[in-house]
Amino acid sequence: MTVEVTPADAATTAPAKKTPAKKTPAKKVAAKKVAKKAVKKAANAPAEKPAAPGKLRGPAAARSAAARSAAARPASAEAVGKSAADGGGAEDVWDRRVAGALAFFRRRLTGEYETDEFGYDPEFSESVLAPALRPLYEKWFRVEISGLEHVSDTGGALVVANHSGTIPVDATMLQLGLLDHHPAQRKLRLLAADLVFQMPFVGELARKSGSTLACQPDAERLLSSGELVGVFPEGFKGVGKPFSERYKLQRFGRGGFVSAALATKAPIIPCAIVGAEEIYPKIGDAKVIARMFGLPYFPLTPTFPWLGPLGAVPLPSKWYIEFGEPIETSDLAAGADDPMQVFNLTDQVRERIQQMLYQLLMRRPSVFG
Repeated sequence: MTVEVTPADAATTAPAKKTPAKKTPAKKVAAKKVAKKAVKKAANAPAEKPAAPGKLRGPAAARSAAARSAAARPASAEAVGKSAADGGGAEDVWDRRVAGALAFFRRRLTGEYETDEFGYDPEFSESVLAPALRPLYEKWFRVEISGLEHVSDTGGALVVANHSGTIPVDATMLQLGLLDHHPAQRKLRLLAADLVFQMPFVGELARKSGSTLACQPDAERLLSSGELVGVFPEGFKGVGKPFSERYKLQRFGRGGFVSAALATKAPIIPCAIVGAEEIYPKIGDAKVIARMFGLPYFPLTPTFPWLGPLGAVPLPSKWYIEFGEPIETSDLAAGADDPMQVFNLTDQVRERIQQMLYQLLMRRPSVFG
């Protein structure tokens, strides 16, 4: 609570500071009592009602009030008041958080929450998954994102990005970057491989975060409904490539993402991600173990599996995410079934992303930034 001594009170206390030489001791005691009462009254008075003796308006009134406050406020009372105000605000914040958490768990237990036809749970994604990933995004990888002006606030669009990192952490960082930093807080609906949904727990989290199967029908339905869709055409060839081939794009599949964009006339937004290649530098592949677990690869890195659980901690590389200018497809929609046109557009997108990667690498001062 901020305390101010009003001009009227200051006038009352003034005699206590400049006592006349001929004043009797009894009068001194009375003056001190009056001064103490005035200070106590000012300490208990609400800060929102300072006395204003003049008729000043605007900036002049503000400067006058600030000067009176700085001259007359007792330091000890100000400290106590500020502490009390901060404590009250903190209590209100915690009360709201507790109430929100209880309401969230109640909705989870009673099933009073919404999901779409793909299993996307916006509340769970924004209240649970996003807060869990923010420390990685902001503190560990220190992601810098640019080119957001190329991502429209509304309407369907297809974000096409390079894939890397041994474990697809880049997909989650891309989702969070758009959610937290895009002016419209756009939700990126990712197209994921079949293996993701076959894994226990991981598949359920992927559904709730907005991911769906990487197939053309699902992509077209999302784009037609105005969703922002993300795809990594390199697939496991990109995310699982050895460290020696870092930032060299692999083949972009058969161009199914281009066909979906052409069929829905959605713009294609190229996206380059730098930093993910260094979090788990893949120096080997235990193919026997991979076959045992039905995995496309089993990575060997400088820390995993040699350091046990510690080897699963990603290295804190510096990340950059950049969106390029959209490639419009509305004039090319008639050729959605033309294999040559699909191939040419796929190659154009791949080449654009590769050039963006080279430019970002030249701007990056060092791997760990």
